[in-house]
Amino acid sequence: MKKLEVLIVGGGPIGLACGIESQKSNLDYLIVEKGVLTNSIFHYPSNMTFFSTSEKLEMANIPFMSIANKPTRTEALEYYRRIVKHYKLKINLYEEVKSLEKVEGGFRVSTSKDEYYTEKLILATGFYDLPNKMNVPGEDLPKVSHYYKEPWPYIGQKIIVVGGGNSAVDVALETWRKGADVTMVVMKPTIDQTVKYWVLPDIENRIKEGSIKAHFNTTIKSIEKSTVTISTPEGELTLENDFVLAMTGYRPNFALLDQLGVELSLDERKRPCLDGNSQESNVPGLYLAGVVCGGLNTREFFIENTIVHAESIIGDIVKKKTLQAQ
Repeated sequence: MKKLEVLIVGGGPIGLACGIESQKSNLDYLIVEKGVLTNSIFHYPSNMTFFSTSEKLEMANIPFMSIANKPTRTEALEYYRRIVKHYKLKINLYEEVKSLEKVEGGFRVSTSKDEYYTEKLILATGFYDLPNKMNVPGEDLPKVSHYYKEPWPYIGQKIIVVGGGNSAVDVALETWRKGADVTMVVMKPTIDQTVKYWVLPDIENRIKEGSIKAHFNTTIKSIEKSTVTISTPEGELTLENDFVLAMTGYRPNFALLDQLGVELSLDERKRPCLDGNSQESNVPGLYLAGVVCGGLNTREFFIENTIVHAESIIGDIVKKKTLQAQ
């Protein structure tokens, strides 16, 4: 069993920031990531543009250069690759955490490749891997996806886009412009008004002119091989359909939190209990960083406002280490 001072679960931007701070403080650390480097960003749509400017995504005094004011997915992947190379971060990719156990003085972590004992554990696992399901008949059909990469498979196809937020709007516009017959199914009465300001007028105008059809205050009732039945304010309606792209959002991996006994808030947000200054959870030695801190309220936490978690966490670990040595 390998022994560490700090084990960081998650190789996204916040996990990398925790690694950088650990390295600066001369801590014996390791980052483990179950997929590719910045796995969530890798799985974003190919042509995605960030809402944030490149300056707000910068970390560790390394400039983030992008062609436009708002960087693309590809530019972000390259930026974080260079961060890892510049700092020579200790990171194991394609190593998935299988189990976590609180033991005397620390934690036992079993992964798909190894087993570790670590004094401190940081979960920076993000939320993009677990989609919010619609829980309707037919959701497991091959034509249904909670992820979207690019528009080419949908040329000339009848598609339904579920949702009214940024992801749904981007998918609807991009597939429509490549020749898809697009219908949006939106639970709310309008498109989400927090959609990227340079995109919102575009989708509203396409719906107004009828280029993209939209049903508001509407939900999916069932999905069949060649049709989809929706529940509208006027009653049920069955639509011909080839593909369903359910942009219904994602949620954190509560299973890892449950294994260690992390308490969650009793309201609908299910936010993990933690110290707002140190990011330490109710489990001593376990720290939470990034969007996982928001529970089901994933819209409150972004890369730009959670990078600071790294300094808070490592600062607390170093302070406690110093006190223990005295």
